[in-house]
Amino acid sequence: MTGLTLIGFQDSVYTRAVRLALSEKALAYAYDEVNPFTEDGQARLAGDHPFGRVPVLRHEAFDLYETQAILGYLDDAFDAPQLFPEDARARARVRQVMGITDSYLYQPLVRQVFSHGVYRAHMGLAAEAAVLRQGLAASGPVLDALEGIAAAGLVLTGRDVSRADCLLAPMIDYFALVPEGRAMLEARPALSRWFAGISARAAFAETRPGFVAVLEGGR
Repeated sequence: MTGLTLIGFQDSVYTRAVRLALSEKALAYAYDEVNPFTEDGQARLAGDHPFGRVPVLRHEAFDLYETQAILGYLDDAFDAPQLFPEDARARARVRQVMGITDSYLYQPLVRQVFSHGVYRAHMGLAAEAAVLRQGLAASGPVLDALEGIAAAGLVLTGRDVSRADCLLAPMIDYFALVPEGRAMLEARPALSRWFAGISARAAFAETRPGFVAVLEGGR
């Protein structure tokens, strides 16, 4: 037994990033679903996360939050397959992609494009077309940066899975649910090849939130 418990919210891209890593490493774990956007969820997270967010990983008596820290811990604490390449330059690219994802990609692609393009309507909430447009405008330079990295071939190959793949894939998956986002992705061949490869993996399908099938069925 691994002694692992993941506290998360299934719609969260960051929760899914950890679930992808756990699946790729074939690690068994208990899962505790908590909605951080409700009062009950915030009450349950008290003592686990000082900022009331998910995911939180519990390994026996050791609790850890922040997705990048969790992904690194899973590699350090458990055996192969490792999700961090041996080559120094490839390692640097993994760190770079993760930094880009957190700092420049999450807000426009997920919080703006995905949220106001499909998710808010799915949840019965009002969406703002202006926010969607802002997100699409800001997404282009981020995708261009990742296209260059993917084209260089050190990481984002769609074959060898790294921590960067685990962090990035859930966000691109959500972004591509919006027709304009899908078109922007398809206009970047290296990034599209990467996404086709990563989305064909069993872990990707296993961790995909159930509501995505509902959204795709409504296209």
